[in-house]
Amino acid sequence: MMNPSSKSPCRFRPGAVIAGKWHRNEYVLVKELGNGANGVVYLVKKGNTEAALKISGNGVSITSEVNVLQSFAKARGHALGPLLLDVDDWISPEGRFSFYVMEYIKGPGLQQFLSYKGREWMHVLLLQLLNDLDLLHKSGWVFGDLKPENLIVTGPPPRIRCIDVGGTTKIGRAIKEYTEFYDRGYWGLGSRKAEPSYDLFAVAMVMVAAAHKGNFRKAEGGIGQLLTAVRNKEELLPYEHVLSSALLGKYASAREMRNELLGCIAPPKPESTVSASKAPSSTQPLKRHSPGKNKKNSGKRETFYVISFMALLYLVYIVVQLS
Repeated sequence: MMNPSSKSPCRFRPGAVIAGKWHRNEYVLVKELGNGANGVVYLVKKGNTEAALKISGNGVSITSEVNVLQSFAKARGHALGPLLLDVDDWISPEGRFSFYVMEYIKGPGLQQFLSYKGREWMHVLLLQLLNDLDLLHKSGWVFGDLKPENLIVTGPPPRIRCIDVGGTTKIGRAIKEYTEFYDRGYWGLGSRKAEPSYDLFAVAMVMVAAAHKGNFRKAEGGIGQLLTAVRNKEELLPYEHVLSSALLGKYASAREMRNELLGCIAPPKPESTVSASKAPSSTQPLKRHSPGKNKKNSGKRETFYVISFMALLYLVYIVVQLS
């Protein structure tokens, strides 16, 4: 469900040609990719080149979304959303429409990618997403309608991208579009004011939805139901603190949430000292161990250290390559 909701008048058949009034570029409609309150997105072709075209009877809405895409590029955060290729008007028999053309992002949706690559990829992709959201927030925008349906994974190497910027809103204003399950206002956990914590709530809900393999019905709502949903999934338990903090709006920035998430997935450091409670008392006799057993235990510890160190190096490599 989107807010506001209305039927779009921008429905055209495949094969229709949209000709720009000012730039004279022509685009052939191939198929509809999606629609919402502010227009319809089509897969189009210009010669042999594929692109995505969004068309609307609301020129103000189109201008706003174009400004968002331009801000992505200025903030070096264009990897989050598609690249802007063209902006124009079309004078058709049905009237005047505004449109813009953007990069056509190919790849499986987030849920589909996780289903065949494994759910362990979730935190890697979310680290990327939080990094890009941090750039977006610093440029003065909040994504708004953040949900799995708007997330595509391209690659190789795998990279998460957003395909719909229609809900992106200037910080401080009211969120333009939202989807109830990912909206903190729906759960009674905050306002619909555009601020970084609004997006971070949605990031947490994306993670919860991935573990539950889809949305679930709201019962009593509130933080109680959502924390129960987290605790009912073993794969979410290591991230309970991060998720609860995001759901309660405790993070001031996406960078802060990213750093805490990274800390949750790093391999634990082996203990180098024995705790006082476990240390042998000077009044207690020391237990004797055979040399063979000591050697065996030493070998196990060394293997553990090597595996932990290699896992940490691999994690750092993945984050550096994909962030």
